[in-house]
Amino acid sequence: MEIAIIAHDGMKADMVQFLNNNLEFLRNPKINLIATGTTGSKAEKLGLKITKFLSGPKGGDAQIAARVAEGKTQMVIFFKDPMSSHPHEPDINMLIRICDVHDVPLATNDATAQLLFEAIANKL
Repeated sequence: MEIAIIAHDGMKADMVQFLNNNLEFLRNPKINLIATGTTGSKAEKLGLKITKFLSGPKGGDAQIAARVAEGKTQMVIFFKDPMSSHPHEPDINMLIRICDVHDVPLATNDATAQLLFEAIANKL
């Protein structure tokens, strides 16, 4: 199962904490993690194996959306910063739309992401 992780700058610490709380789950050999550039670098510091794409503003969100559309990515964890505006908002909205169109689970906060992980933990 390929899971994408993305976090806006204001949410990167929250993402690192979430990943740290779920290290055992994420180290399952049946899980393949992908991420936008900076988020992926932070996840690597936790010892996770990550395939990194461009940073979000430079096209990473679009690269991950393409993988969702191609059926390669089965879940997206995207900790969006609801208190900030982002110059690449069209890419963000496109990724959310692609997840909806292709019926791919998308979590935009810790609570929802945790529920998704718990729902699939015993199925891997």
